[in-house]
Amino acid sequence: QVQFVESGGGLVQAGGSLRLSCGVSGDTVSVKTMAWYRQAPGKQRELVGFILSGGYTQYADAVKGRFTISRDNAKNTVSLQMSSLRPEDTAVYYCNYFPALQSKWGQGTQVTVSS
Repeated sequence: QVQFVESGGGLVQAGGSLRLSCGVSGDTVSVKTMAWYRQAPGKQRELVGFILSGGYTQYADAVKGRFTISRDNAKNTVSLQMSSLRPEDTAVYYCNYFPALQSKWGQGTQVTVSS
């Protein structure tokens, strides 16, 4: 069974950077379309961006130019490099397939951006 384990979140000031990591077990990320999602308090979970097996990436307009998704096939991990963080980026961040497998959400990792 696939399992996603997110890590790397924390508290950061506006303008700062964080790198999130997602360890995947039970599947091989290199052949999957992997994605990062986030859920802010009181809001629905939303797609941040995804990476195709061939490496093509696409991002939500809100993070375009600031966030970068990458994949380490040897480690079977997916990362989210976030820079120029804004208070509105505060959320719990999750990784999953794209489209998401609804039954397999991990615990997520909290990112809090202070102004």
